[in-house]
Amino acid sequence: MSARLLHLPAERVDALRSAYAGAVARRRRHFFLVLGALAALSLVAGRYGEVDLAKLAAHISGLTSYFGRIMPTLHAASLPHDLADWYWNLTGWAKLLVDTLLIAWLGTLIGAGGAFVLAFFAAENTAPSAALRFAVKRLLEFCRTVPNIVFALMFVTAFGLGPLPGVLAIAIHSLGALGKLFTEVVENIDMRPVEGVRSTGAGFAQTMRFGVVPQVLSGFASYALLRFEINVREGSVVGLVGAGGIGQDLFVAIRKFYYTDVSAILLMIIVTVAIVDLVTERIRHGVAYQESAP
Repeated sequence: MSARLLHLPAERVDALRSAYAGAVARRRRHFFLVLGALAALSLVAGRYGEVDLAKLAAHISGLTSYFGRIMPTLHAASLPHDLADWYWNLTGWAKLLVDTLLIAWLGTLIGAGGAFVLAFFAAENTAPSAALRFAVKRLLEFCRTVPNIVFALMFVTAFGLGPLPGVLAIAIHSLGALGKLFTEVVENIDMRPVEGVRSTGAGFAQTMRFGVVPQVLSGFASYALLRFEINVREGSVVGLVGAGGIGQDLFVAIRKFYYTDVSAILLMIIVTVAIVDLVTERIRHGVAYQESAP
């Protein structure tokens, strides 16, 4: 069957072209209006935030020279000796790095466990009451609003130096962040299985166990692994205030101007975080594939 082309009158074609040109012009105007508003807001924020580009340009050499000072001197002829001198405390730093990983893992585990429970009380479609939902959501907001390092300082003051303050700080912040993510996962589930379980006379716990958990478990696992990646980096930061891990030695090296020690520790942290990111990324993709598989 031969195809038939639609022929429109010239006036109709001109009207369509004019409407299309008008729509393109409106979208272009909206784009430039939004761009101009963002530029104006950036200028205002920079002005009141005392961002001085001239000062930044004048002192940028101080930053680059610092990176030059922390880099070790390596020679091809004496490379093994130079590397050994650079990583003179490799065993001690490796132990602290393992402590950082354990702090991040334990903090993530505690935070994810608490978020797993509280998410069902914070989600709009599963919360037993509006008042309880409001209280749980405010608690989660508090936990994720206060920075990790503030919690770490509070716990170092209360419990002294060591890994415990780091674990508690990461756990509380992870509780707030994962609680928000888990709640959104629960609020996007299919409610038909939930209503089916409720129709059998099941209580709240049974309804969550058989109607909700099977739908959200893979999403929870994916977000928890992502949070563990973040917490490995955060574990290095909370160590700066004495909350255990390799961050404590990094702070000492920075404060005492042990330049090559700073670069050695930073390189170990970067490599460790990269490895953790790669491993957890593979696991997350595996979890997502299993969820999408029929």
